[in-house]
Amino acid sequence: MMRHPEHLGDKERHQFTAVLAKCPELTVLHGHVRTFAGIPTTRSGQHLKDWITATRTENLPGLHTFTHGLEKDLDAVVQGLTTCWNSGPVEGRANHIKMIKRQMFGRAKLPLLRSVSS
Repeated sequence: MMRHPEHLGDKERHQFTAVLAKCPELTVLHGHVRTFAGIPTTRSGQHLKDWITATRTENLPGLHTFTHGLEKDLDAVVQGLTTCWNSGPVEGRANHIKMIKRQMFGRAKLPLLRSVSS
């Protein structure tokens, strides 16, 4: 469900179609997930409020929790889904620094410090 339908093989597509045919709730969920996936892809964050409204009409508690989280800071979410600006480079650099810090943790023990001060 989380992969783009074009990226499914024939066997996977057939299995997925069979599962959707047996579960109407999953079919509805799949429709909402596909619609939501199009919002960040096309940077059409202005449609998010309509998507949330449509999702709330269904009996899908998992999506209700997700939409509630989106609504807590809706303006920021819409901005993030609409504009081309993002904090990706900054986050990547912060993750890189944290990775180096984790790698170095525990290496500077007392014997190493004694040899440097001598």
